[in-house]
Amino acid sequence: MEIQKVRAFRSKIPAKWLTVLLLLMLIQTAQAAFILIPMDEKQTNHLKAYGITYWTLEQGVEVKWLLNYRGGSFLMQHQQAIASECLVRGVSFETLADGQASNLLTEIAREDLNEDAVSMQKAPKIAVYSPPNKLPWDDAVTLVLKYAEIKFDIVYDEEILNGKLKDYDWLHLHHEDFTGQFGKFFQAYQHMPWYQEDVRINKELAQKLGFMKVSEMKKVVTREIHQYISNGGFLFAMCAATDTYDIAQAAQGVDICESMYDGDPADPDMNSKLDFTNTLAFENFTLSRNPYEYRFSDIDVSTTRKVPREQDYFTLFQFSAKWDPVPTMLCQNHANMIKGFMGQTTAFNRKLVKANVLIMGENKAAGEARYIHGELGKGFWTYYGGHDPEDYQHFVGDPATDLNLHPNSPGYRLILNNVLFPAAKKKKQKT
Repeated sequence: MEIQKVRAFRSKIPAKWLTVLLLLMLIQTAQAAFILIPMDEKQTNHLKAYGITYWTLEQGVEVKWLLNYRGGSFLMQHQQAIASECLVRGVSFETLADGQASNLLTEIAREDLNEDAVSMQKAPKIAVYSPPNKLPWDDAVTLVLKYAEIKFDIVYDEEILNGKLKDYDWLHLHHEDFTGQFGKFFQAYQHMPWYQEDVRINKELAQKLGFMKVSEMKKVVTREIHQYISNGGFLFAMCAATDTYDIAQAAQGVDICESMYDGDPADPDMNSKLDFTNTLAFENFTLSRNPYEYRFSDIDVSTTRKVPREQDYFTLFQFSAKWDPVPTMLCQNHANMIKGFMGQTTAFNRKLVKANVLIMGENKAAGEARYIHGELGKGFWTYYGGHDPEDYQHFVGDPATDLNLHPNSPGYRLILNNVLFPAAKKKKQKT
């Protein structure tokens, strides 16, 4: 019996019978062979359902991710502890007998259906690259990991340069500025204590690690992350961490920072010296040479887009579950149209996306790529434009998004698909 039915019964029966009813339900589910966590519109809390799945993997229980079946549902062997955890966290689940589960998997395996079952056996070890002075609500990924109750470690430049990335399966880049220009917030926020603290922390860290400039330190950090991906790691980035990572990679050996950021002038020929072979996603872009402009290059369309808020949506592509399992996993959702949201880097100029990059979500009419993915060596990466899927235009100092108000957020689901992906990755998409 699903948890929704429990809630419906609560309003109809005396409180003294509620405990008895729950015990009877637990006895009933104990006789089942499998638990199905639906991820379609019947799921009461999509975000916490990912947390249940992660927790189940931590217990050493295999989970099958049912691609394109009811929004990307999860199937696992029944254990009373899992059923109890679903009840506690408010996650809808259904119980299946052994024969029902077998029939379901047989049906999904049919060649004429765009569905598949992918096995997950181990919870990925997760790291979030984030400065020590940032608050949880400064970053959507940190926020949703906490809400879904998924464990993660914080790492920053020192940990990366000391070789700690090898300990992790998945790395998220906080909306960091890897160009060394401190977010290009100088004109608007140079006198604000939080900005001055950010500059101080980064400069002191760079000096501690033996660098003359923050920009030099960040370039070495991006090279380490590049190697991490190539060795088989998975990178996920949002907002300004996307384009500034690629800019830092293209500008290795080129000074792109003006004197207010690093103490000396930028190279006036910076744009002619960029090496796009080093980048993950973008090529042929032009850097903004104005140190006071609140953008880094023409990769981001935040200041040039003409998309009214009420029309700001992007569409997820449909992929073959059996032939392209990787992008299929990353696009699992109960909605195909995702409402847009802004950030310092909102969306990517489609014309500057490399030909070998897979666009998984776009606003075609506006020429915007919003959700993109690619491979590097043995590893994978995903870029997701925007800052917070449930805060259309997040400003400095705005209150945290309360995810209790958005438990079924399709935009946040895309983040959590990426969190679980390393547990399921077995092969790259077929050609």
